[in-house]
Amino acid sequence: MKRTHLPLNGLRVLDAAARHLSFTRAADELAVTPAAVGQQIRALEDMLGVVLFRRTPKGLELTPETEAGLDALRAGFLEFEEAVRAMQAGQSSNALTIAAPRDISAKWLQPRLAAYAASQPDLTFQLIAADDALDFTEANLDIAIRLSADAGEHEGMRIADGAFVTVEAASGGPEQRIGWPGCPADDEPAIIKVADGGLAIEAAASGFGRATVPQLLAQADIDAGRVRPVGEANANALAYWLIAPTPQWRQKKVKALVEALTA
Repeated sequence: MKRTHLPLNGLRVLDAAARHLSFTRAADELAVTPAAVGQQIRALEDMLGVVLFRRTPKGLELTPETEAGLDALRAGFLEFEEAVRAMQAGQSSNALTIAAPRDISAKWLQPRLAAYAASQPDLTFQLIAADDALDFTEANLDIAIRLSADAGEHEGMRIADGAFVTVEAASGGPEQRIGWPGCPADDEPAIIKVADGGLAIEAAASGFGRATVPQLLAQADIDAGRVRPVGEANANALAYWLIAPTPQWRQKKVKALVEALTA
């Protein structure tokens, strides 16, 4: 089969339908109709001369022929993505675009990024404030930091064990709660509510009361004596993760950054 005759659209539809085992969900991912997915699959079956799916009372099943080719197909799509990124890189190959919540960027990322930048004078950085709704394509991101239970749909590495600690001013403070979105027991009464965990630490340091925040976020202020922990840190399912889609995660510059930040 000539490369110019590769049915790339049909193979893309096959990959989506095989992952979801559903023409409807594949159609949602590809922004087409289920009928269009069915037509692409039938056309691909006619071209290849094989049956790709079996319909059973439980839903779609892959045929042995489909299973035999899926790994190579998906590896090929990853290679296509890397090829496109390599062609797009151009002069921006020495630039890293990083998305992170403002609090972890200020309290943890920027000091480490400054040290890394000193050892990599050819690199430039762009920091973007981001919440959980990350779109790597639209924002042209290389990597992101997220507070979550896992890496989700992306490749990722946990920065530290999930643990939350309660802090108050170094000289002590009232036993009143400081609230922020995403903190434990966020629905309980609070003397003050702030926008993120970093501002909660600042409120605690100012003497408002006690803030329960990720230990990684508070550690620099604890070490500097600006706040002090109240009791022991508590394990939590949430932790900070470095995440990126597979093509970005495989980039040499991203791998080097992840290694530096997690060393």
